Amino acid sequence: MKHLFLPLLVCLIYLGAGAQSDNKIVIGKVDSVFSKTLNEQRKIWVYVPDMLNGNTDTNRRYPVVYLLDGDGHFESVVGMIQQLSSINGNTNCPEMIVVGIPNTDRTRDLTPTHIASDPPMMDSGFSKNTGGGENFVAFIEKELMPHIDSAYPTQPYKVLIGHSFGGLTVMNVITNHTTLFNAYIAIDPSMWYDQQRFLKATEAKLSSKKYDGTKLYLGIANTMPEGMTLAKMQKDTTADTRHIRSIFAMDKFIKANQQNGLKFASKYYPDDDHGSVPLISEYDGLRFIFSYYKLKFFAEDFTDSLPALAKKIATHYQTVSKEFGFKQSPPEMLVNGLGYNALGLKQYTKAAALFQLNIDNYPKSGNVYDSYGDLLAAKKDTANAIASYQKALAINENADSRQKMLALQGLASFSLTADDLQKYVADFEFESIPATATTMVKDNTLIASVPGQGEFELVPVSPDTFRVKGLEGYKVHFEIENGKLLGFTSEQPNGTYKAHVKK
Repeated sequence: MKHLFLPLLVCLIYLGAGAQSDNKIVIGKVDSVFSKTLNEQRKIWVYVPDMLNGNTDTNRRYPVVYLLDGDGHFESVVGMIQQLSSINGNTNCPEMIVVGIPNTDRTRDLTPTHIASDPPMMDSGFSKNTGGGENFVAFIEKELMPHIDSAYPTQPYKVLIGHSFGGLTVMNVITNHTTLFNAYIAIDPSMWYDQQRFLKATEAKLSSKKYDGTKLYLGIANTMPEGMTLAKMQKDTTADTRHIRSIFAMDKFIKANQQNGLKFASKYYPDDDHGSVPLISEYDGLRFIFSYYKLKFFAEDFTDSLPALAKKIATHYQTVSKEFGFKQSPPEMLVNGLGYNALGLKQYTKAAALFQLNIDNYPKSGNVYDSYGDLLAAKKDTANAIASYQKALAINENADSRQKMLALQGLASFSLTADDLQKYVADFEFESIPATATTMVKDNTLIASVPGQGEFELVPVSPDTFRVKGLEGYKVHFEIENGKLLGFTSEQPNGTYKAHVKK
């Protein structure tokens, strides 16, 4: 099983979009907030990493992405962040909460000022309901954000993403509510709005305010008419190019006025139009905002038996913390998995440094002391191993930790007869990934067989719960209902995996 689970982790990254229940894939929940400012109930779509999969670790907190036109971009942004933040060694951005804000009156909420009319607009009634942008921003700042911070495990780092009129709102927020968000992605923003009066106001405010540490990414679509070139567009004065001309004008202005401290990047996408540009802009924007986040691993990080890897991880997250403006610890399960990998290779000094890094960062987690106890037990340091298991048990009762502690103390441990083990025998299919496992009883022991990986002994530690012999940090819990075996959950240093009885 040890060789199987790293590939399984990679498979889950690509195929496990969210919680699975009753043959449904769920990537978020619908919440709502009543807005006194807007005088209406506002639905919001919320994605929280791991929570939908039953992870209730209250120690984990996440940055938040606020997504305008949420009903149009929620699924793609959630999937993108899941992909970029997957803990497979080389993460490109942090795991983040995504708050999608669907529209009720898009023109009202996403336009910053009221206009009497705008000749290029074909709908003569367009201007009637414009200019509610400030009320909408007030709703986000004073009603939505407090609700999200109270109901979900947030960190004080926020990103705002908007497209078209949503991009116009992004520019309104960054210029008029400068500190509300830490980073912004404006996608093909409607800077033509109000005959470019808002563009001129934006330029004036960008030049007069300070943005030290704030990041802005600008994505520009190809909205030019057939036969138009960038060179011709710059000199054109027709309504056909007003949209793209206004964006390029802002792009040029920002690049020429870098004294404000804004960290800015932009890209023109010649092969994408106004409708297709959001996806690629969101991707490039996230990569720009979190360009410092990726922790690169090399072969020597795994072959070297010295504690250098733990120091490398700690140093990297010091840089990450500086960028965020508050402490960011390396993910507990990432470090835990690396520690067990070192332990399996008998790189005890390296494993000790990694497990100690987790203890320093997550002192309220029973898991970190259990893992360190496994290292001490492997080194035959029985007294300190027992003490480490006792620390784990003092935080939360765990049958596996207790069984290992009792075994070291020479006390009676849990056991099952061959007949008892029969109820765990079945063929299983892993959920979300193309893999199977078979359990059988051999020589009074329960054996798990995984095609292409071999056979592994499962040692009982409590009713329905087993550890994998020879693989520290691996635990299998069988799910039985009314005497019927349904499946199992495998908890490992690098994640949790579910399987059901094959039909």
